[in-house]
Amino acid sequence: MGRRIDYLDDDAAPPANSMVPSVNVAVADANGRLLAIQRSDNGNWALPGGAIDLGESLTQAAIRETEEETGVRCEITGLVGIYTNPRHVIHYTSNDEVRQEFSIVVTARPVLGEPTPSSESTRVEWIEPQTFLDQSDLHPSMRARIEDYLAGPEAWPRIA
Repeated sequence: MGRRIDYLDDDAAPPANSMVPSVNVAVADANGRLLAIQRSDNGNWALPGGAIDLGESLTQAAIRETEEETGVRCEITGLVGIYTNPRHVIHYTSNDEVRQEFSIVVTARPVLGEPTPSSESTRVEWIEPQTFLDQSDLHPSMRARIEDYLAGPEAWPRIA
């Protein structure tokens, strides 16, 4: 398995050679905890998510990616924001793809399933939002998404 290396505002970052629309999902349970994964490709904590496939809607991708990575099926409930910072690139070492960030963050509620790790996640947990933000292995771009989520609907959608 290749690694994922995130670069943010780093002049040493390789140049982007692709842009793939993706989705991250802020799934909150009835107690306000967020569904979090520890990624298997870089060890960082993150909201579940991934690429939107051809022939698939944003909502379908969000539900599919969340279930694949966490074992939890969700229902999409809102939009947090759209993130397209050209100074954030993601290098996938398995095929040398370097993607410019293009991520849409949505909100969701769980409807079925229990947190279960997958090939893409070594840990899956319901985490209090502040505890999530306190994780040392949380990339600044993911921290910004969670902070934007916590700002609440009056601050959405965030376009960055």
